[in-house]
Amino acid sequence: MKKEQVVNCQFSVWYPIFKKHTIKSLILPLPQNVIDYLLDDGTLVVSGSDHNTQRTHTNSSDSDAEEDIQVQEEEWSDDETTTTVTAPEFPEFTCKVLEAINALGGRVFPKLNWSAPRDANWIALNSSLQCQSLSDVFLLFKSSDFITHDLTQPFLQCSDHDSPDPAISYELVLRKWSELIPGGEFRCFVKENKLIGISQRDYTQYYQHISKQEPQISQALQEFFSQHIQYHFPDEDFVFDVYRDSRGRVWLIDLNPFGEVTDSLLFSWEELTSGTSLSANQEEGETAQQQEGPAFRYTTSEVTVQPSPCLSYRIPRDFVDLSTGEDAYKLIDFLKLKKSQQEESEEEEEEEEAAAQQ
Repeated sequence: MKKEQVVNCQFSVWYPIFKKHTIKSLILPLPQNVIDYLLDDGTLVVSGSDHNTQRTHTNSSDSDAEEDIQVQEEEWSDDETTTTVTAPEFPEFTCKVLEAINALGGRVFPKLNWSAPRDANWIALNSSLQCQSLSDVFLLFKSSDFITHDLTQPFLQCSDHDSPDPAISYELVLRKWSELIPGGEFRCFVKENKLIGISQRDYTQYYQHISKQEPQISQALQEFFSQHIQYHFPDEDFVFDVYRDSRGRVWLIDLNPFGEVTDSLLFSWEELTSGTSLSANQEEGETAQQQEGPAFRYTTSEVTVQPSPCLSYRIPRDFVDLSTGEDAYKLIDFLKLKKSQQEESEEEEEEEEAAAQQ
């Protein structure tokens, strides 16, 4: 994977080429002060919120002075002081975002140049990436490791790491919200402009219709590739995601670099880059199309269902280990901690009772 390939997979590069075959979207340049806000490691204060905020005017003689939104947060300490945290505001950018959201029907799916905050959907009130305001977007972006990777290390796994990093103009991508059924999403791997592999996108679940319609799905994706994608993208090695709707029509969802930064799903990158036939590398729990053409792999039964790889982003790993019983020592430490806290609480109650009796 070269840095040039990563650059070519930016949304603003491929969207104009395949606009007719994908979801309607709008692209907004991301101001530097917004980027700084997204990378700020301080207290998570979401700007642009219409709730739980107190609007006050700044005492400035400058005619361009803007309104600040102050979010009140109570931090209890020994002297019971209250700390005020100020959320930065971006009035001009906010207006552009709201106009774009309204133009796209009032609900959007947000992403940056490459990634969407799929690892942060758990923090949203509706556990969804659906956004209706800038504050919804900021909450997801500031909680996402995927977004941070885009902003700080987009060329981390490139083979030409010694060459200068290309200049990147970061952008907020807002896509018209569409209710996509996970069982209709597929990831396609292209090497030397040849479609070599197709994988079920949501491989953690079993979808009966995929096994029943395997020939039709494979044929539809191959025809879509040959008619609309092949030889139209700047690179000859790349990965693209598609969605096949209930009527059998195929839509382009995303394009990704052909390299380890992209999840290989039911394949391995060793297989994809080896040059050998993928159909010959059939593994348990997967199926491969035994004919000329791309290998088509999908989860074949509920026995092979796996947990979502994004679960590890939701809560600290220690709690995941505790809940699954994978680390007995952590469980023992946790129980000891709870016992210690209980003993301290009982001691405090006894001291309070003794003081009251005196």
